[in-house]
Amino acid sequence: MRLLIALPASLAATLVLAAPAAAQDRPEPKVNQLIVYGDDKCPESSDDTITVCARKQEAERFRIPKNLREPVNRPSSEAWNNKVLAYETVGAGGTNSCSATGAGGWTGCSAKLINAAYAEKKTSSDVKMGELIAAEREKRLSTIDAEAAATQGRVEQAEKNYEAREKANAEADAKTKEQPAAADAPPPELNARPPRP
Repeated sequence: MRLLIALPASLAATLVLAAPAAAQDRPEPKVNQLIVYGDDKCPESSDDTITVCARKQEAERFRIPKNLREPVNRPSSEAWNNKVLAYETVGAGGTNSCSATGAGGWTGCSAKLINAAYAEKKTSSDVKMGELIAAEREKRLSTIDAEAAATQGRVEQAEKNYEAREKANAEADAKTKEQPAAADAPPPELNARPPRP
């Protein structure tokens, strides 16, 4: 009886341990990464291939990729003219030359460092503050006319309300000035003469 119970238990244990090994034998699915444009359909994934699509605008379909369009600060992308201008200072020595030769050769080093820093800043691919300021100024100027018109409308409405209140107050004052004159007259009993004794 024990043998009959032990046999199915050992068979079950063998099958349980064999399942992970069978899963490892299956090859991993391939990953297919695509870029689709506009309303193009992304291909369906299959059992052995996972398809991942990145969607871009239709206008980007025939353009050079953005990382190749952008200028890069590399010596290979530097203009030939700039390289030739750099050779003009070769062999220069003496005052304001930033060289170890000649009297006062060290005096041009500060100017050279400053000029190099400004040139690097001018051609840098980092955020340019001047462009950000110009964009912000343009954004503010685009709404200034609408804001000025709205403010002018509020001011004109406030002036009309003020004039209407002043007119109403003036009319009320005119009515109150007319009424007290009749009210100031003494009652007729007081105007009568007293009887003579």
